[in-house]
Amino acid sequence: MSNELEKLRERIEVINDEILALLSERGNIAKQIGEEKRKQGTRVFDPQREKEMLNHLIDRNEGPYNDNTIKQLFKEIFKASTDLQKSENEKHLYVSRKLKPEDTIVQFDNGAIVGNNKKSFVFGPCSVESQEQVDTVAKDLAARGEKFIRGGAFKPRTSPYDFQGLGEEGLQILKNTKDKYGLNVVSEIVNPAHFEMADEYLDVFQIGARNMQNFELLKEAGKTNKPVLLKRGLSATIEEFIYAAEYIHSQGNNNIILCERGIRTYEKATRNTLDISAVPILKQGTHLPVMVDVTHSTGRKDIMLPCAKAALAVGADGVMAEVHPDPSVALSDAGQQMDLNEFDAFYKEIVQAAKLYEK
Repeated sequence: MSNELEKLRERIEVINDEILALLSERGNIAKQIGEEKRKQGTRVFDPQREKEMLNHLIDRNEGPYNDNTIKQLFKEIFKASTDLQKSENEKHLYVSRKLKPEDTIVQFDNGAIVGNNKKSFVFGPCSVESQEQVDTVAKDLAARGEKFIRGGAFKPRTSPYDFQGLGEEGLQILKNTKDKYGLNVVSEIVNPAHFEMADEYLDVFQIGARNMQNFELLKEAGKTNKPVLLKRGLSATIEEFIYAAEYIHSQGNNNIILCERGIRTYEKATRNTLDISAVPILKQGTHLPVMVDVTHSTGRKDIMLPCAKAALAVGADGVMAEVHPDPSVALSDAGQQMDLNEFDAFYKEIVQAAKLYEK
């Protein structure tokens, strides 16, 4: 190696040390600025100030780096400085495990628990169609000692001509069933104005996949005092899913249950693609309980059981699935709902699997 090359490399190392020292000095000053901003009640991030500094640097740039490179380098420095200016509470979301290390446990008056290392199940028909239909399923669930029943009274459908649900009549049917069998009722709300009306009927407000980013709906859900079961959107990233939960939590409601229900991909073998990896990621990143809907994620009764077992194995707090007395005449999702005989076989195995993974 030539002496000249060695000298140049040594000079680079000296400059690296100088840059690091300057970055450290800048960071400490940025933290002081953040403290002053908090005292004054002003926001940490000032986009106008950042723009002015970038323009000044680009005006002074004489190369050899082009203007875009300089811009990108300093934007990273500015972002890192902004992060330093934030307090620890500002850095983490309400739903973040870093802010609340212990698990959130959602509890109900009938003794039901979602979380706390217990595996919970939510079964029931896709849509509420009649009192007899819901009662038939509820009677079966109650006899097994289950604590929940699901059923859609409001059904957001892809086609405007498909069955849209019975509305408040469907909620009344669910309430009648609750009174008879003591089950917690889970049903979807699609309109922010409906929370007050539905409050007397439901125990859990469900926010469906198509409404995961209906932010006004999420805000209203956050103002309620009842648990909210939030389903992941059809094409939502895990980050977007977590932020949707944050909308609810930020309004004061921390009784949130996340539900992975499959995402839309190029795959046609299943109705959706069950993102099983989302379960441990959500459990690590948030303190909220996580359930998996094996009906909507797979759309196939022949693979629901292994997928349910997989969900429990990777740490899911529970499983959701659809059950109908006679799926052949169901008004929605006829092909993917289990009849009572199919459900009996499914249930026996999933209960055994749950015992293996309860801590």
